[in-house]
Amino acid sequence: MGRVEYLAMKTSEETTANLINSDLNEFVAATKKLVKDVRLLGGLGFGTSFLQWAASISAIYLLILDRTNWRTKMLTSLLVPYIFFTLPTVIFHFFSGDFGKWIALIAITIRLFFPKEFPEWLEIPAALILLLVVAPRLIAETLRENWVGAVICLAIACYLFHEHVKASGGFKKCFTEKHGISNTLGIVALLVYPIWTIFFHIF
Repeated sequence: MGRVEYLAMKTSEETTANLINSDLNEFVAATKKLVKDVRLLGGLGFGTSFLQWAASISAIYLLILDRTNWRTKMLTSLLVPYIFFTLPTVIFHFFSGDFGKWIALIAITIRLFFPKEFPEWLEIPAALILLLVVAPRLIAETLRENWVGAVICLAIACYLFHEHVKASGGFKKCFTEKHGISNTLGIVALLVYPIWTIFFHIF
């Protein structure tokens, strides 16, 4: 009788030990998976932030570029909403605050009372600053961080790329001409960020 009780106790202890080991193994596996997911999300966040900065810099580069085969007022003005939607949050809040309001006030004052002193090349940058300052919260805080803003940016980038290819005389020439390849690379950079953003919003 005592031997039976001893064997039953031993079996019970082994079962308990196995359960504890199984729980520990599951905990370790869950922890490893959590760490892996955090690293993955961190990598995606860094990639998104990097592409956002690259897109904004490329758009600003194309905006101030004074030698391009496709420069027109219509196409240049399309870069303003693109920059609005892709501008990194830190810079966006800086220019939409008091600093941007002062710039907008000075630009509007000069444009109204001293129109001859207001250079033409400053009209688009001034319009961008004004847009950053007066944009409603729905657009400034919601659409900028939403897939809708990415879709708008993608539509702008596709249109610019189409017009650039047409102005260059074909897809091959826009990558081979000396004065066109810099514009091509800039527009391609405009395409990457919204595609990346839309892809990860969907999946």
